[in-house]
This record gives sequence, C-alpha cells and structure tokens, in this order.
Amino acid sequence: MALHHLDSGEIANLLHQGGDALSEQSVALFKSEQLEVIRLRLPVGKTMPMHKVAGQITVQCLEGEIDFETPEGVKRLQAGQLLFLLGGVPHSLLAVEDASVLVTIVLPI
Repeated sequence: MALHHLDSGEIANLLHQGGDALSEQSVALFKSEQLEVIRLRLPVGKTMPMHKVAGQITVQCLEGEIDFETPEGVKRLQAGQLLFLLGGVPHSLLAVEDASVLVTIVLPI
C-alpha cells in the first residue's frame, strides 16, 4: 500500500484530536522536488540519532518538548517554538516529554 501524500490544497490535521497524541504514527505529509514535510511523533525518551540532511530544515515543536542537539550544543524546543538549521549540520533529537514536531526540509535541486 502506497503512502498517502497531501495533494495541492489538501488540509492535514497536525495536532491530535483527543485520545493519545502518540497513537498516531510519524508520517511524511508531502514531498515535492524541492520540499518535504514530515510530522514526527516522539514518546518521552525516544531519540533520533545524530544525522544530517543536505538541505536547510526547520523543526517546529507542536506539542511537548524536545532537546535538539548540534555540534554547538543542545537547545530545548517547546510547543510553539521553531528552529532553523542550515543543510549539512549534524543533529539529533530527544523527546523530553511526549512530543509532536513538524520537520520541513528544503531539498537540493
């Protein structure tokens, strides 16, 4: 079964609609030639190990709190905050509490 990606003009709910916010899985919302948007659900203690992507990214914390680590140190993102990172910068994530984040990646052409 193919993953459903948003069509142009289609609306996606980013916040949970009651129940357990983490029962919904992480999902790639859409991907085009130049842009990819992913909603990540991270239960407390969950990590994404150090990695990097070629393009610039933003990470917007929708719910909960995460620690975002780069070679410059650790920054704590809380709900409502957004972080920008240049492409090629190594980074990792740690959910300090149950969290939901929206990741936007500019894909190199």
